[in-house]
Amino acid sequence: MRPFLNFGVLFCFGCQLLNIVVAEPVEDFAFLFVGDTNTSAYLGASQGLIEANAQGEFLDTSYELRTSSASETPNFEGIAIVAAVGAQQLIALAQGFPDIAILNVVQAESTQGEQCVNNVFHVAPSAAMIADANSQWQKVNPGSKARAHAWHASFEKYAAGQLNIRFRKQFDRDMDDAAWAGWAAVKLLSDTIVRQPTLSSRQLINELKTNLAFDGQKGLDLSFRETGQLRQPLLLVDGDQVVGEAPVRGAADSSNLDSLGIVFCPK
Repeated sequence: MRPFLNFGVLFCFGCQLLNIVVAEPVEDFAFLFVGDTNTSAYLGASQGLIEANAQGEFLDTSYELRTSSASETPNFEGIAIVAAVGAQQLIALAQGFPDIAILNVVQAESTQGEQCVNNVFHVAPSAAMIADANSQWQKVNPGSKARAHAWHASFEKYAAGQLNIRFRKQFDRDMDDAAWAGWAAVKLLSDTIVRQPTLSSRQLINELKTNLAFDGQKGLDLSFRETGQLRQPLLLVDGDQVVGEAPVRGAADSSNLDSLGIVFCPK
């Protein structure tokens, strides 16, 4: 918290009155990135931070992105963790910080998504989601070589083209799946905080589960399943071009994001 005092002096009929105006304090929110900073995921998170702070300038809100390697045991008292680590390290983080949202930005194996850890959110698509998207595409386009991805640098719809341009201008490289996941993690966190700036880290976990308002530049409202997996459309890429989107029309309802991957926690 950084209060800013603006002192103004008012004079009236020979008497001097001191008028102290206290501006609204700036709220600071800290995120922690755990993983290798020489990766697309970290660059994506950094892009998300740039955009979050650009928005925050108008709302007296600022964000910082601290870092910790995957081999360290982080000492962190911020509001959320963005993790680009393996499955065992992810669970260790969740257990070490049970009241903090852990956002996984690397692809989760299907069994990982079934673990349904209360404070773990998978932003990157699971292996099961990728497999379902590929299967739907093959059903409608047999023999096609296209494969499902979370993102691609040639995607232009839904203002995706502008996001790709911003990322390329900032880092002189294309945004890929991991970069999109890192960007999306920070942006969905900052968008949620903007709407509910008084949330504690524990309350943020529930807000992400129940009241996410974010489309990830993919054209549909995204939300988290009870498994912690982010519902999201996927892109079918052939060579260097996006040739389709999943859910694939003709194989599934194109708006049914639950046609991709595991929907419910095991009973």
